[in-house]
Amino acid sequence: MPDRPSTSRSQRQAVGVPAEPAGGAGINYGQLDRRLGYAVRRAQIAIFQDFFATFAQLKIRPAQYSILTVIENNPGLTQTQVAAALGIKKTNFVAMIDTLEKRELVTRRPVPADRRSYALFLTPAGTALMPKLHGLAEQHEQRIIALTGEAAYAALAEPIRAIARLAADSDN
Repeated sequence: MPDRPSTSRSQRQAVGVPAEPAGGAGINYGQLDRRLGYAVRRAQIAIFQDFFATFAQLKIRPAQYSILTVIENNPGLTQTQVAAALGIKKTNFVAMIDTLEKRELVTRRPVPADRRSYALFLTPAGTALMPKLHGLAEQHEQRIIALTGEAAYAALAEPIRAIARLAADSDN
């Protein structure tokens, strides 16, 4: 007998664990059913799948939306500051900015006091796109709220943010 609490099909689906794998045979997830990190990761996968579908027409990925939103709210931050704020490795971040710059959504400007650094700004096209992106993000978020219910969503939000702060605290 496995040393784990039983979980119902609806409980497993609520955390993103498939009731039946693609092969059709039942899977015993063992200790994974008791691991919050596993449930959060599976939930992230489900959330990202919905995000990708929602933003597919605009070809915007979650990290790109995050970058654009931070730049929108903090024009002039350097690449290093935005990458650090979002927990993105600098080498990966530069490639992401290259892509957003090619799409004419972001522009880099030299920082006068530090010729090695570039400040980031939305272009007029980037600024014009943001209300549409925020609207799509709100639709996406409303689907999650509809799935969990408003009370559960609110109850989940702050503890998840507190856990996320562990990463920020370990960087300091």
